[in-house]
Amino acid sequence: MGERAPGSASAVAAGLLACLVGFGGALPVVLAAAAAVGATPGQTASWVAGLCIAIAVSTAALSLRYRLPIVTAWSTPGAAVIAATSGVPIDAAAGAFVAVALAIVLTSTLQPLARLIERLPMPIAQAMLAGVLFRFVADVALAVPVSPVLVLPMVGVFLVVRLFNPMAAALAALAIGVAVAAASGTIAWDRAVLAPPHLELVVPRFDAGVLLGLGLPLFLVTMASQNLPGFAVLRSHGYTPPTRPILAVTGLVSLLSAPLGAHTSNLAAISAAICTGPDCHPDPARRWIAGVTNAVAYATLAVLGASVVAVFAALPKALIATVAGLALVGAFAAALAGAIGEEKDRFAAVATFAVTASGMTVSGVGAPFWGLVAGLAVAMLQRCK
Repeated sequence: MGERAPGSASAVAAGLLACLVGFGGALPVVLAAAAAVGATPGQTASWVAGLCIAIAVSTAALSLRYRLPIVTAWSTPGAAVIAATSGVPIDAAAGAFVAVALAIVLTSTLQPLARLIERLPMPIAQAMLAGVLFRFVADVALAVPVSPVLVLPMVGVFLVVRLFNPMAAALAALAIGVAVAAASGTIAWDRAVLAPPHLELVVPRFDAGVLLGLGLPLFLVTMASQNLPGFAVLRSHGYTPPTRPILAVTGLVSLLSAPLGAHTSNLAAISAAICTGPDCHPDPARRWIAGVTNAVAYATLAVLGASVVAVFAALPKALIATVAGLALVGAFAAALAGAIGEEKDRFAAVATFAVTASGMTVSGVGAPFWGLVAGLAVAMLQRCK
């Protein structure tokens, strides 16, 4: 008993830290996604609350059922895909969220579909993600001449903290940004008000162009950049994750939260690493406590969602753009490295990246889809020689 208590305390701390990193560091990306599809403040609050509910339910259910530290999260790269779209109304976006959730559930039950996804060249999928994330990373540079006094300290703190703790770097940048904004009087305090919990129904509308241009890239990014790395994190720490049940549960909670405006939930990767290593608990069989703690923390945030959104709405736009870009630097670097790592698919990956990063829209279908089409076409052409 003397050894278990400290271990349990560290597992609780790990669960809380994973929530803080996953929520605080990536929320600006979700807010950018909500703004891109024209969500109202009420719909944005519902979006955030829906995500927190989905994460809390799925993490608690999976961690308790399998006694493993199975932590779920929202798809931050997926939110970036949504934020990179233009002209998509929120009801059509909700339709795409429903379709993606159904596709994840089908992937858990239909082996041929899972094999089809596995056959997608990973460099092309990574190049599509890199093209989506490029805009956010570039926005940090564009924010410097607009608000140098605010942005440069944030970038400096991010770079220094990242040397010692990459997971805390974006949060440190957010903290210094808030401090600088408060000192300069650029925070709209009248907007930062406490608000009651808010859920708002968005009736999904299914539009073929949105399903192709938003739904398909969102599904592929969620599977390739979230679920697969999430499984790898669990396996790297000696766990055997129940793959099909995890996909089924995350798909089902995503299906139920989509009418609240929330996009896809999936297996966590970065924040999951906090809950699966020896620093969480010396006994691997007790690390599931971190998962349950993480679920409780997200359930609490679901209640506070409207207030949190109101607080972030009071912050300067340059601050939000900078935090979002800095939070995605690591993901962008990893995606870019994965895109050009294999010489045989490098040219196809570059084509995918260029088309996706261009932001082009054709017939209402966004750039991520056309980037995928361009990359696959180039790859097939190369294989014909």
